[in-house]
Amino acid sequence: MIDLNKNVQYIKGVGPTKLLLLNKLGIFTLKDLITYYPRTYEDRSKLKYISECNDGEEALIETVICNNLTNVRLKGKTMQRVIVRDETESATITWFNQPYLKGKFKVGEKYKFFGRITKKGGKVMLNSPVFDIKEKIQNTGRIIPIYPLTYNLSQNNMRKIMEAAIKEAYGNLEETLPQYLLKEYKLENINDATKYIHFPNEFNDFNIARYRLVFEELLSIQLALLKLKNSYMNEEKGIKFSKNAKMSDVINTLPFNLTKAQLRVLEEIDQNMESEKCMNRLLQGDVGSGKTVVAMCAAYKAIKSGYQVAMMVPTAILAVQHLENFKNILEKLNIKCEILVSGITKKKKEKILEELKNGNIDILIGTHAIIEENVVFKNLGLVITDEQHRFGVKQRTKIAEKGKNPDILVMTATPIPRTLALILYGDLDISIIDELPPNRKRIETFAVGKNMTERVNYFIKKQIDEGRQAYIVCPLVEENEEMDLKSVEKLYEVYSKELFPQYKVEYIHGKMKSKDKDSIMERFKNKEIDILISTTVIEVGVDVPNSNIMVIENAERFGLAALHQLRGRVGRGEYQSYCILKFEGKSENVRKRMKVMCETNDGFIISEKDLELRGAGDFFGTMQHGLPEFKIANLFEDIEILKMVQSAAIKILNQDPKLEKKENKLLKELIKEKFMKRIEL
Repeated sequence: MIDLNKNVQYIKGVGPTKLLLLNKLGIFTLKDLITYYPRTYEDRSKLKYISECNDGEEALIETVICNNLTNVRLKGKTMQRVIVRDETESATITWFNQPYLKGKFKVGEKYKFFGRITKKGGKVMLNSPVFDIKEKIQNTGRIIPIYPLTYNLSQNNMRKIMEAAIKEAYGNLEETLPQYLLKEYKLENINDATKYIHFPNEFNDFNIARYRLVFEELLSIQLALLKLKNSYMNEEKGIKFSKNAKMSDVINTLPFNLTKAQLRVLEEIDQNMESEKCMNRLLQGDVGSGKTVVAMCAAYKAIKSGYQVAMMVPTAILAVQHLENFKNILEKLNIKCEILVSGITKKKKEKILEELKNGNIDILIGTHAIIEENVVFKNLGLVITDEQHRFGVKQRTKIAEKGKNPDILVMTATPIPRTLALILYGDLDISIIDELPPNRKRIETFAVGKNMTERVNYFIKKQIDEGRQAYIVCPLVEENEEMDLKSVEKLYEVYSKELFPQYKVEYIHGKMKSKDKDSIMERFKNKEIDILISTTVIEVGVDVPNSNIMVIENAERFGLAALHQLRGRVGRGEYQSYCILKFEGKSENVRKRMKVMCETNDGFIISEKDLELRGAGDFFGTMQHGLPEFKIANLFEDIEILKMVQSAAIKILNQDPKLEKKENKLLKELIKEKFMKRIEL
């Protein structure tokens, strides 16, 4: 069988220059190459007569050359032109700056051309078409794969390299799925699937090949995650927290009533914590749905059962906010909370570490500083992570190792469609708070073009004069000549000197030092700043109840999930809040996305639409989860395959939990390769 780890430099057509370009694309081995799938295809297989072609249509024509190629000089450029004819009509074909074409065409001989047809004043033209000579088919007469490429690597070059690789691999690839699965789910064999995903003879070949490869990709991930979940369940018993530690002690002290959704989720967590099974639960809830209170109740139960709690958050400012919230509710119940972030003094840190080790601190809230080796708990029983997508699975595991099988509660304000959650968090049970507190006002959202700039600025001024504050968000930190997007620094100059010199304007971005960011957010919270220009660094940030305007520049550059998260920064207080999406571009996709944002504040609806309009790769970077990137699956398009795969994975592991049976050897190898560092098999 073939060595799939063979360096790609030994594939025909790959010289030193092309090797570097392939490496840029993450292609280092033969396996990397043959699993680098096309992003789309062009059907260049169906011949048309010139007279049948429509204006603007891409078409394949077979013609005879009528004259020798002419080469015309135009202001430093050259233009190559030839006239061709088929049985029905003639056409003029033009190329620019391609003098090497001289001598390529012989008068009276047949050639195939594929390109965009232009019809003007009764004349038919093609600009810069691809072509093939006589029966030598390379660029026309078939379905052509189009690959995502890097600069200086052409589609032609990539196709030639891929053809050489497939020629070498075809018939020599070892099957990666058991025969019983191939038969039961009518899956193509690995050799044909690999060949036809790149070079299908017809689109049915492509559909069959893609179905098999998507099935395999999703199955390997589902099996791995379910094995991980089973390993949690089959480990030593988890902590059985006391039935006498009542969450209602906290609930009864709250100055507000919990929603039905919060109470339902608390019941799920309570049952989990009182059982011997180790809790590994994802708590999903939209911005402002009240996840923090749920976390407090769970923390209280753990502490009153004799354990400590660790809460890990992505930023120091969020750690401070959580500390304040926890202290407000729990200090009166004799629970000691403390914070550990990188900015605290050495003396204070030593004191905290000593008290933590002695068990004098009940809840430690902090950033990734919590996972350092010198942080030792006396008796860690519950680990809470907030905004889980900011942490990898390894970090979650590392902090859990500081206790003996502690319960884990993972919180996220990023609403994720349930099907996607099953992929990203397949190793966790899922709880959803799908209801907002009744006093939350809807954030009014407007999508506007450039022509509304003056009105938007007037509106900002009016709100600030009434005592409110505003966020202005843009996608870049510095100016980028290639992208006409407003940067933080440029916007700061415009807002502070031209538009609003009478107000206090500041800016914040991710490249700043943590202490500087924290200082600016603190000043904003204390109403010392009127307008804050920012990147998405504020997406997960401190609550500023007085800020009620969120203006997002170049909103078309953000996914819906990110826009929804940003919008959630306002509407935290008593004032009516507004989100203004300033966008450019007239594409249908952009208009659809802006419309969704204006029509709904429901994060789950928005997340479904985001998945539909952008695909899973953009929606949620799976690499952050410790999961491999999807090479071919699209979680929106492939939802039916995903459901099928989830059933198949459950059935396989029910019958063979450790994949020890002979017929499952290939599955064991498949997930071992993809999840080598995450799962003991």
